Amino acid sequence: MLHRHVKGAAVQNNPHTTLVTPTAPIANNTHGGRAKCLQRLTRLDLPVPRTVALSFDAVNKIGEGHLPDVEKVVAQFPEDALMCVRPSSEDPDWGGPGAVMNIGINDHRFEALCKTMGEEAAAALYTRFVQSYAVHVARLDPDIFDDVTGNGRSALGQSLHAYEAETEEAFPQDRAAQLSAVLRSMSRAWNGTSARLLRQAKGAPADAGLGLVVQQMAFGVGHGTCGSGVLQLVSSDTGLPQITGRYKSQSQGREALKGDAAMYLTNDKRGPSLQDIEPEVFEQLIAHAQLMRTKLRAEMQVEFVLEDGTLHILDGVRVARSSQAAVRIAVALADDGIIPREEALMRVEPRTLSELLHRQVAPGAKRDVIGGGIAASPGAATGRIVFNAADAQACASRNEPCILVRRETSPEDIRGMQAAHAVLTERGGITSHAAVIGRGMGLPCVVGASNLRFNLRKRTITATDGRVFGAGDEITIDGTSGDVLAGAPAMREAALDDTFQRLMGWAEDAADIGIRANADTPADAQTAHNFNAQGIGLCRTEHMFFEPGRMTVMREMIFAASGEDRRAVLERLLPMQRDDFKQLFRIMQGKPVSIRLFDPPLHEFLPNDRVGQRELAEALDLPLSAITRRIEELSEYNPMLGMRGVRLGVTVPEIYDMQARAIFEATVEVSRDGAPVVPEVMIPLVSTRREVELVKVAVDAVANAVRNETGVDFSFRLGVMVETPRAALRAAEIAPYCAFLSFGTNDLTQMTYGLSRDDAGRFMSAYVQRGVFAEDPFHVMDTEGVGELVKLGATRGRMAQPNVTLSVCGEHGGNPESIAFCREVGFDYVSCSPFRVPVARLAAAQLAIKDKVGM
Repeated sequence: MLHRHVKGAAVQNNPHTTLVTPTAPIANNTHGGRAKCLQRLTRLDLPVPRTVALSFDAVNKIGEGHLPDVEKVVAQFPEDALMCVRPSSEDPDWGGPGAVMNIGINDHRFEALCKTMGEEAAAALYTRFVQSYAVHVARLDPDIFDDVTGNGRSALGQSLHAYEAETEEAFPQDRAAQLSAVLRSMSRAWNGTSARLLRQAKGAPADAGLGLVVQQMAFGVGHGTCGSGVLQLVSSDTGLPQITGRYKSQSQGREALKGDAAMYLTNDKRGPSLQDIEPEVFEQLIAHAQLMRTKLRAEMQVEFVLEDGTLHILDGVRVARSSQAAVRIAVALADDGIIPREEALMRVEPRTLSELLHRQVAPGAKRDVIGGGIAASPGAATGRIVFNAADAQACASRNEPCILVRRETSPEDIRGMQAAHAVLTERGGITSHAAVIGRGMGLPCVVGASNLRFNLRKRTITATDGRVFGAGDEITIDGTSGDVLAGAPAMREAALDDTFQRLMGWAEDAADIGIRANADTPADAQTAHNFNAQGIGLCRTEHMFFEPGRMTVMREMIFAASGEDRRAVLERLLPMQRDDFKQLFRIMQGKPVSIRLFDPPLHEFLPNDRVGQRELAEALDLPLSAITRRIEELSEYNPMLGMRGVRLGVTVPEIYDMQARAIFEATVEVSRDGAPVVPEVMIPLVSTRREVELVKVAVDAVANAVRNETGVDFSFRLGVMVETPRAALRAAEIAPYCAFLSFGTNDLTQMTYGLSRDDAGRFMSAYVQRGVFAEDPFHVMDTEGVGELVKLGATRGRMAQPNVTLSVCGEHGGNPESIAFCREVGFDYVSCSPFRVPVARLAAAQLAIKDKVGM
């Protein structure tokens, strides 16, 4: 080992420049993760070279022009030792300047090394340092070394000459001067504008500190068995046990990870391995890695050096991992008793679960990006471009994957979305129709792709670089990143194995807020059931009407001349709706199902184009003029604030009567087969108490009629969707008539801000970048504005009706930050898209664990 003599007490006692010993005052939040890890390795008595750690404060002062006593730092190492400086940030993901090796080498030391390790190896060390110093410290252009040829003493001489010609001064020979310059350059690099922006994009605070570690060099070059490498005990891709890494003879740093000259670690038919040439060292290395796993309580990648057959451990970093590997590693550590289950849950980032649930573009795959927009629904898919729902269905019938491209989607596109493998729209935001339905279906989706030019008449999209793609061309939608790619990059498949299910089971045990799913179809409900959702928090019944056979009946109802005629037409829809609800109830097996009564404006069921209007006239046996006149009658300047939701229920009550009957008849039938069903009937877009009174009377009447007709008693719960500001403000008047208040934060955000959720995507990124909004309020709940309305509504509702159930059923229900707010307000559950249920459950579990341990 290189560090068993101790001198320089001033450094040992200085908290800002600290010799790394088992008892030194080193912490992650003062010296960084690398310094703390090296201290832990030292405590384990692993062969770590002698190291001095510089604190965040020390590095900050260096940036201000105040160096520590560098001579005292240098005095910690033998007179002939070379040094390496590495960054030590609080979180390794925040990055930092690159390591600088071989500090302290000079003309005199070079000649001495020539005698001990050979001229070529010594010259390689000196040349590496000269060139690294020139680029990273003196800030010279790397191309000054383009003319350096050969190796050994010749290459060294050329490098020194190039440096001195460019700087007009001799290369520094004093190792304290060299170290001082390196420390200044690394502090300067950390505080540069681009470095700040890069780490802030990774979640680092603006004032994130950098520590530095100065470590004695262990040479991976010279006589005997010399080299460097990295080793870990698991696969970064799968998380399964697998000794992996590389070793390169006569190398330094992480050179083993570059080029083809590296050896394998374990015996391999394809070539020589470290296990072949140094079996005892290999066994030591495995033992050290296993000890680190147990004592550091994590899977670690070990960076090591062999110097004349002697093993040195330079560093240990947490193994890089895919989402699948992160889950497997956390569960394995818990299974082995190394960490408790609660800590395993805390080690998995909720948002990364989306990568497990969906197919993704493979890491490292070539990405030919042609444009992009808002990453609205995660996952990736490749297919041929189609521009309408009919063509998407035709592709599906031929088993050809396709990408549905639309200006924006509407309920009429549901069938096309179900047939497509992904969706791309020119307009829309995170809660637009395409985004919400895409997430519900687990369909990759990019919306608001305004940097692509859409020409739906010519059936083309034009990329940012001018390339034109037409119907039938192959593209890939990456709904995780928001990119649109040309061609078909390599993919990584979804990975939902037993390990994932066990982690989710632990999360369900830990969470203290319920997680339901928004599910509109039996397929959605089955997905929700597979993810063990605790019920359906929102079933949007209008999506059930867009089946081709039902669309015609709906249109007949719209053209009916009287209430009686409407009832007669709706009688044909009744058995279809009843079957829908029966399937949902059976899939959910007695868990609650909250069914929102019909919400959208009726004009969405009518054709916009002349061809569709003529076909409708023919289907209904009416003159075209009658069709166009009725469409004009139903047209509204702002239909999303017009005749929709409860307003339809009050003015066209036949629709809600039919739906209530379908719900209750399905309840009776399914309850005969198994556990009693207690449906939840939700009234949308409520603003006043009187609206609730009118609908409640009508629904109660239908329930009593079904009880009398069937001779079966049943229970149901009636509630409202709080999605208008007035409903939140007047919740005390509304709550006494309700069993539950479900806050629809998509529309509530839209109405509070006066923003169209379908159009906000055009400017939202600019607003976030310029600090107008901290986050897209349709993505992360605005707890100050919208949240205040939610809190008011919840408080006033509970004061008037203490037992009222409170929930959020907007897309915010799957957002970890918004879930934290819902817990704080005292909500009973959140509801989100089926594929976001695991994300929401893990986030809820982590919040509960943090509260429990006081984090």
